[in-house]
Amino acid sequence: MLFSRTLLKRHSVLPGFDLALGFTLLYLSLVVLIPLSAAFLKAATMTPEAFWDAVASPRVVASYRLTFGASFAAALVNAFFGLLIAWVLVRYDFPGRRLVDALVDLPFALPTAVAGITLTALYAENGWIGQHLPFKVSFTPLGVFVALLFIGLPFVVRTLQPVLEDLGRELEEAAATLGATRWQCFTRVTLPILAPALLTGFALAFARALGEYGSVIFIAGNLPMISEITPLMIISKLEQYDVPGATAIAVVMLVASFVMLLLINSLQAWARRRQGQ
Repeated sequence: MLFSRTLLKRHSVLPGFDLALGFTLLYLSLVVLIPLSAAFLKAATMTPEAFWDAVASPRVVASYRLTFGASFAAALVNAFFGLLIAWVLVRYDFPGRRLVDALVDLPFALPTAVAGITLTALYAENGWIGQHLPFKVSFTPLGVFVALLFIGLPFVVRTLQPVLEDLGRELEEAAATLGATRWQCFTRVTLPILAPALLTGFALAFARALGEYGSVIFIAGNLPMISEITPLMIISKLEQYDVPGATAIAVVMLVASFVMLLLINSLQAWARRRQGQ
């Protein structure tokens, strides 16, 4: 036992646990903890009245409704279609499968400003897609929803894909031999196993949509009280040199995002416990 520990320490690629943990905490502090703490400390310098005025003005509240509502709706839709796309890519072999699989990563590689301009041109009233629609998409809240769909889909697909690849068909075949229909096999055997990964993909897509800026501002139109997103309100405050106001709105977004992620993680833990029973 002592020899194996000595050999492991001698030939370990990474440094010792203490040193590795120290570098990990240092990196997380510099990249995550210190910037977030600075935002809270800056907001703490404001009086309660000034903080409330900054975060609860009618224009800012309208941006909350649009940002959180569109992000949640887009994440739900992406959860459904992301599961469908991941299922097709894993379970079926068809011509062009590699191309479709590569296209899923396009929102990762494409600059958000390019995505916003492209979506705006496509869904404008005279665009290739927009001219055939009976309703307006670009420069409306619906345009925000479309942009958030575009940037959030890969998170769901790439979260579910490895789980589906590792999931064999033995359980489904066993359920089928016991008389279960295809729908029963999916809802009672496969879906409970996929539930934690599906919730993770939903959480990632939702969190990504909350902070999205580049692809949204072009297609949203940025009409006050109608199609302004909360990140735009933060930028507007900074352009007006209202740093405390921008920080206050950022703190509200941080707290709301943390609460949502905590809720999703709790649901994941519950799903894993239920699956293990």
